[in-house]
Amino acid sequence: MLLQAAANYPVETFLLENDAECPAAHLCHQFTKGDIKDFDAVYNFGKGLDAITIEIENVNVEALEKLEVEGVKVFPKPSVLKTIKNKILQKQYYEQHQIPSPKFIITNNAAELNEQEEFLPAVHKVSEGGYDGKGVQLINTKEDLVKGFNAPSVLEKMVNIHKEIAQMVAINEKGETALYPPVEMLFDHQLNLLDFQLCPAELEQKTLWKVEAIALAVVRNFKSPGIFAIEMFVDRDGNVLVNETAPRVHNSGHHTIEAHYSSQFDMLWRIILGYPLGNTEAILPSIMVNIIGAEGFSGEAKYEGLEEVLKIENAFVHLYGKKQTKPGRKMGHVTILSKEKQELIHQSNRVKSTLFVKS
Repeated sequence: MLLQAAANYPVETFLLENDAECPAAHLCHQFTKGDIKDFDAVYNFGKGLDAITIEIENVNVEALEKLEVEGVKVFPKPSVLKTIKNKILQKQYYEQHQIPSPKFIITNNAAELNEQEEFLPAVHKVSEGGYDGKGVQLINTKEDLVKGFNAPSVLEKMVNIHKEIAQMVAINEKGETALYPPVEMLFDHQLNLLDFQLCPAELEQKTLWKVEAIALAVVRNFKSPGIFAIEMFVDRDGNVLVNETAPRVHNSGHHTIEAHYSSQFDMLWRIILGYPLGNTEAILPSIMVNIIGAEGFSGEAKYEGLEEVLKIENAFVHLYGKKQTKPGRKMGHVTILSKEKQELIHQSNRVKSTLFVKS
């Protein structure tokens, strides 16, 4: 969890995190150990700062609301976080603003879920606390209903997916927006985690227009500055449906560090400091590969094949500094740049078959 604070000039950064040995602790001017879910920890950290932002949604929103009332600028606004961190409220937000999204039913407990056999196949998403594929369960048949959550959740009708797209949108305090080229996401469906990500996504022009228009509608109706990742489905009929929104720098924008003139991180700083929005144009097409903890290994992280991957031309390796690995844990990513799509795919598969995180 990263909270950043900015003064007019010079800029100083502060970090609140429960783990004193977290990889980002040494990158800030001041580190504070504390629980991001705790009101007092968040409030005491934020009071007296000029601005604050988040790295994960699961933060105490009530503390951020109090800080906002007292004059601290919060990016994005706490009202946005309150909506997005709760999947029920998020789905109702799309419905309220006529933003296309898969059909859904709210279930408050297992008993209510068991009554929804006619709504299947569907995806069950727990309302709060899910992250990185956790808190999501596929419910294909009546027999699968026992796998669902005995807690307030969203039961979302399964979509006949053609492509999964993510659109990064930046919006400043003036309401000016900047769109990054949408990316195409390819998932490891066993882990429910991103596997590869291709930029730009291959879309028909009319589909691209739909993606951009829908993403802008999502962001503008929040009425909040910030940077947002809108994950969408394109179905077999060419319809574009919003899956979820992340109100922060996001995995679907990590490739922008090398592949775009203004990265998502540069863009967020521009928004916080009131500078002009950056240039979102791609320098070169790119593909990103997530580095995931290998199955069967838990403990101190060791990287097998790293030297071989570092030999790949225009491949940029990012290790997140996590000391411990476990199966399916995100440990880093590799971004590859090339003018040729086939070269991107070839090299991404090479990374996937060469680089392993073991213990």
